[in-house]
Formats: sequence, structure tokens, C-alpha cells
Amino acid sequence: MAGCFSGADPVALSSAVHALAAAMSAQMSDDELTLAAALLTQLADTLNTIVVQRSLCSGEPMVESAES
Repeated sequence: MAGCFSGADPVALSSAVHALAAAMSAQMSDDELTLAAALLTQLADTLNTIVVQRSLCSGEPMVESAES
């Protein structure tokens, strides 16, 4: 699977993220979860900005994500 994150099975990766969310929610208050979600959203947005900037600077076309 070229381009896959560490060759991981997409279903296994999704399951791991779900398990992490469930474990975090069992140990954190609603306020803590809200803050964690906001920080992780900011991280995702920043990483996307970096990818776009790299693509623009390299002159190579961007690879479309599944969200697009």
C-alpha cells in the first residue's frame, strides 16, 4: 500500500484511534476532553497548513485527502 502510514491497515488504524478516544474519555472530564479536542484540531489544521505550504513551495500538485 504505497503512501499508507507505516503500511497500517486503514481499519486497524481507525480502530486504534477509536480505542484511544474511548480510553481518554474514560479518564478525562468533559472540560479536559473539550480542551484536548481543541488542541488536536489545531494540530491537524497546522499540519495541513504545512503540507499546503510545502506543496506550493515545491511546485508539485497537492495530493487530495479523503476529506476533500
